[in-house]
Amino acid sequence: MIGRWTTTLASLALAATVGLTGCAAIRHSQALDREQFLAAAGFRMELADTAERQQQLAAMPPYRLTSRATGDGIEYAYADPRNCQCVYVGGPKEYAEYQRLTRERQLAQEQIWTYENPWTWGGPWW
Repeated sequence: MIGRWTTTLASLALAATVGLTGCAAIRHSQALDREQFLAAAGFRMELADTAERQQQLAAMPPYRLTSRATGDGIEYAYADPRNCQCVYVGGPKEYAEYQRLTRERQLAQEQIWTYENPWTWGGPWW
């Protein structure tokens, strides 16, 4: 009886580990993808190469594009504490370009999906 419980618990632990590893890999891939778009849009990468910058990086929400008001207008920042230990920073012009690039990619993905799934209005059973 104890052997069966041990096997069951080990199987559950293994499944949870594999599942969480898969989620982490997806998140890592999405973060790298987003960083490529930010760089292409003109955001500048600022490394957290000093103790002060590392503290600021740790205080920011990771993998989220945030905005804040500055004296010159609005500044956008994206913190990546794991992959590059850096912050991507840009203004309204870079943010607008980032939105344009992500919209173009979404449309391209939808076109690929439409091409790969050529169902009519009646569905696959029609």
